Amino acid sequence: MLEIRHLVKSFGSLLAVDDVSFTVSQGEVLGFLGPNGAGKSTTMKMITGFLAPTAGTAVICGHDIGAHPIAAKRHIGYLPEGAPAYPDMTPADFLDFIAHIRGFAGSEAKRRIARVAEMIRIADVMHQPIETLSKGYKRRVGVAQALLHDPDVMILDEPTDGLDPNQKYEMRKIITAMRLQKAIIISTHLLEEVEAVCNRAIIVARGRVLADGTPAELARRSRHHNAVRVSMAGLADPNIRADLAALPGIAAVEQVSDPEGDALLVLPRGGRPVIAEIADLARERGWTLAGLRVERGRLDDVFREITAAGAEPGPVAAAA
Repeated sequence: MLEIRHLVKSFGSLLAVDDVSFTVSQGEVLGFLGPNGAGKSTTMKMITGFLAPTAGTAVICGHDIGAHPIAAKRHIGYLPEGAPAYPDMTPADFLDFIAHIRGFAGSEAKRRIARVAEMIRIADVMHQPIETLSKGYKRRVGVAQALLHDPDVMILDEPTDGLDPNQKYEMRKIITAMRLQKAIIISTHLLEEVEAVCNRAIIVARGRVLADGTPAELARRSRHHNAVRVSMAGLADPNIRADLAALPGIAAVEQVSDPEGDALLVLPRGGRPVIAEIADLARERGWTLAGLRVERGRLDDVFREITAAGAEPGPVAAAA
């Protein structure tokens, strides 16, 4: 439904987007993830036709955004960064205005406005000036205008930026409810957003795509993937740490102290499973374990590693 072909954008000597290509299919929620200044919003603006690329193009449901912009934009619902709207309008006025721009009038416009107002849960503020609404409601009005024409492709730039936890939860429910019928891109720098609603993630930095995979695949690149947290009495005994470090395939053994208490974190090489060897060693040494837990990979570790200065793009290395 969406094909991005070698997009490039330069602002003078600044290369903001550097040969970005990817596709998004129906049913996918793609997290477009990167630090501030990575080129996310610039890429979104080129996909939606708000900004002309220096090179490359985007094809939306078979329509090239450069060659056939009107046909392409009929298939796009776009929530820009900041969700701009006319502050002196009410949501009802604003959505009526958007409906007429989209070619709907009369009963059809009213039906569509009522549908999105119910879906996005803004019926109780439909007649308040937009400038008086909370940031959460303003964001919802922005999503409502993007959904009004029931587009095939949704481009959402920071959809939960500035929302409180309850508002984020509601926005994620809305995105999840419409995912099966659409192709959705969520541009964000929030790792929790990707883990909560996305079934695929692309990490970008310095205008380049550095990784592409499911959140689980990306998390497997973390040094904590298949790490084992060992809780037991006598952790201060250096022999315990030395015995664990001597096991084959162990990269490091680290002392950790957190709200769960003190423990040793055994980090494997290459993310290979090592819990069986650790359990066997504990039985052999007669250790009394208080806890033994396999850790999940941490997306924040992967994000920091990939986006660090000098990181080079590469395929996702899936691990067991």
